Parts: sequence; structure tokens; C-alpha cells
Amino acid sequence: MKHLVVLLSSLVVASQVWADAPPAAAKGDVTKGKTIVDNVCGACHGPDGNSTAPIYPNLAGQYPEYLNKQLTEFKAGARKNAIMAPNVAKLSADDMRNVAAYFSAQQPRPHLAKDATLVAKGQKLYKGGNPGSGVPACASCHGPTGAGIPVQFPRLAGQHGKYVQGQLHNFRSGDRANDGGKMMQVIARKLTDQEIRAVAEYISGLR
Repeated sequence: MKHLVVLLSSLVVASQVWADAPPAAAKGDVTKGKTIVDNVCGACHGPDGNSTAPIYPNLAGQYPEYLNKQLTEFKAGARKNAIMAPNVAKLSADDMRNVAAYFSAQQPRPHLAKDATLVAKGQKLYKGGNPGSGVPACASCHGPTGAGIPVQFPRLAGQHGKYVQGQLHNFRSGDRANDGGKMMQVIARKLTDQEIRAVAEYISGLR
């Protein structure tokens, strides 16, 4: 019964996210996006969107709609980040679409998770959730391999574990509140620190 309750609750919240999702933005120009990345974004996120620093997210292969939404909300202040705010301040709407198009077109590099014990715990949570605390399976929205769903849910596969941990903590505290229907905030508040570490480690090795 608990499994059924978790499944139904995740479907209800997901339906709200789908309802709140913005329409797909116009496609950007990859070539123009590369110019901006070479001069602005590449220092942290890597010239091809594969970041070498775990505090900065990998952006290669991410859905352009998701990237454009995040850039737009960094600029508007709906998503707070002291590093991103000044970097997007001078970008136009076309610039942001172009950057999103460029990163989306890049090939993500596979990564290996390092802690087998955490991976095992994270896999259980990612695939099956935690019925006892009402945490739905991450896979129900982000897919069994972390590929996500275009427009609705971002790609997670191969993302730096440290970055994933940070975002889950931000959702839990409310420091990040730009998720549709507050879906991630609701879920993150039900996660323990150990669960956050475990699922982040598992996600880092998905491909």
C-alpha cells in the first residue's frame, strides 16, 4: 500500500509540473552559442560542457529547454546564484537560447561512481524511492538511466555527485525554489543527508 501511495503522489505532483511547464522556446544557434561559451561559460562548465570541477555542473547533452529556463531565471533572480547572476546579466534572450543550443549539442562524457556502498543505497532509492518516508522513485520522472524527459525533467546521468548534493540541499532548505509545482522542494525535505549522498553518488555513474 505504501508503494501505491508513493506512486500516486508522484504522479499528482508530476502532473502539476507538466501543467506549469513553459512552451518550448525557439531553437538557438549553436555557432553563436559557442562564441559566448568560449568567452563566458567555458571557464567553469568546460568548453564542451563537461566540467572538470565538481562544484560546477556538466551541461553537455542537457535539454535546451531546461538550460534556457535556468539561464532566464538566473537573470530574473528567480534562481539565486552569486556566480551565475553577473555572468547572465548582459545576455539577451537570443544569447541564452544560443548557449542552451550549443551545450545541448555537445556529447556528455561518462563518469564512474566511486563509492560502491553509497551506489547500492542510491540505486535502491533512485529506482524504488522510500515508501516509508513518502519519497518517490527518481526514475519515475528522470528515467531509469537518468536521461530525463525533454521540456519536463532534466537529464541527470553523469552529473557531478557534489553538485547534485548541493542542489538537493538547496531544494530542501528553500534556497532554490524555481522547480515547477515545488516538486523537488517537497521531495528533498523528505530526504536524509545519507540518502542525498547516496542518490547523488548513484546518479554520478549513470549513463
